[in-house]
Amino acid sequence: MHERIIILDFGSQYTQLIARRIRELNVYCEIHPWNKIPSITDNVKGIILSGSPFSVRDEQSPKPNLDAIKGKLPLLGICFGAQYLAHHFGGEVMPSNTREYGRAHLKYVDESCTLTKGMSTGSQVWMSHGDTIERIPEHYQIIASTEDVSIAGYHVEGEHTYAIQFHPEVYHSSEGKILLQNFVYTISGCSGDWTPNSFVEETTSKLREQLGEDKVILGLSGGVDSSVAAVLLHKAIGSNLHCIFVDNGLLRKNEFESVLESYKGIGLNVKGIDSSEKFYEALKNETDPERKRKAIGRVFVEVFDEESKKVEGAKWLGQGTIYPDVIESVSATGGPSQTIKSHHNVGGLPDYMKLQVVEPLRLLFKDEVRRIGKSLEIDQRILGRHPFPGPGLGIRILGEVTKEKVRILQEVDAIFIDSLKEDGLYDDVWQAGAIFLPIQSVGVMGDERTYENAVALRAVTSTDGMTADWCHLPYTFLAKVSNKIINQVKGINRVTYDISSKPPATIEWE
Repeated sequence: MHERIIILDFGSQYTQLIARRIRELNVYCEIHPWNKIPSITDNVKGIILSGSPFSVRDEQSPKPNLDAIKGKLPLLGICFGAQYLAHHFGGEVMPSNTREYGRAHLKYVDESCTLTKGMSTGSQVWMSHGDTIERIPEHYQIIASTEDVSIAGYHVEGEHTYAIQFHPEVYHSSEGKILLQNFVYTISGCSGDWTPNSFVEETTSKLREQLGEDKVILGLSGGVDSSVAAVLLHKAIGSNLHCIFVDNGLLRKNEFESVLESYKGIGLNVKGIDSSEKFYEALKNETDPERKRKAIGRVFVEVFDEESKKVEGAKWLGQGTIYPDVIESVSATGGPSQTIKSHHNVGGLPDYMKLQVVEPLRLLFKDEVRRIGKSLEIDQRILGRHPFPGPGLGIRILGEVTKEKVRILQEVDAIFIDSLKEDGLYDDVWQAGAIFLPIQSVGVMGDERTYENAVALRAVTSTDGMTADWCHLPYTFLAKVSNKIINQVKGINRVTYDISSKPPATIEWE
């Protein structure tokens, strides 16, 4: 079994980021709710306590039982974790008079401490806390300070227990990687055995054992997750994998044909189903965003069910579920999660289909999926694709979806995406697309007055889609794209650019 670092989650927005940073160091880690601590086996090398929206002074704040951990295993408390270790074991945590949010700089670093070795005075760190540690217990030593926070880090004498007030996992902590490396390698003794090649070998072996000669059906979307899941399953069971790619009529221009062509090169057994007319009929006269999504999902399940019945003896449904899908459905506070989502590539299958689920990517983050895909030698054109919503252009057409609106939006979208690629900007953007607006506006073309449709272009930068900022594309580029769209797409006379961030807006408009 792989060496493991366990992260106990107290509900911090940064918990996933801690795990991703450690995985980037080729060390396997798992996130568990603070009140569901897993069995501490020999391969558990260290424990990290995450941040939290709670104050340790709140009656309702998490109070983990660390009897089997503290003083026995390497332990690192981050933010709330640091405050809990101080408060619970005899120190004092109080509301801060000078709250520290955002950038700060270390004015003192204990270079002799194993955790902070290699970090430098003056290096930037990222703070996000309203409480501060006023006093640490006996036998605790300060190892880091900032201008406003004298106890920014400490070490417990005689133990491999460390704690810091700042967040080493975020990009803005310039030497955070050094600190995490020190913890997982030097303090916890990890060797870094979590690599793409080892994952592929182990996963294919487990899939062969789990599936035997059974047949598996997988709904392909053309995206990264389903493609990598398909290639892993194909590597394990070969022709017993049956992939279905449904054209819902809401894909990008020529996407159905191009995706099917790209899968041919991989050697997958893929059946393409053109069901676009069924989707258009289901969306007729429908304008409510949620009802549109449900209509698209319902028809997809109907089509998928019909096609899967043609695969005689199929027992399994393959899905591209990834690790954030799993952990976002678990509450860190012990109650019902507020972020539970339906995580199914095929829109959520009803019980009557009687298929067992196999999810070869459920341990991976998105960036790891791409690394695995690269190890499997999947075409970069697939691995580098922007995310695309399951309902497709159906949620990028505000109001009723019609075949003609889809055609117009496909042309607009193709110009935008192709232009990003031509100008070398595509890989700088996390997700891009066009939105068909439910308005018409007056325009002038030649000597004629026009009254035609308007579209909005959307391009964002992000790491995981949970937060996003609008992409600062060059004005000259936007001007060129706008001109192309208006001149080449009949029915459009106005182009806008969406400069909203998430939050408060979402990436998609519906």
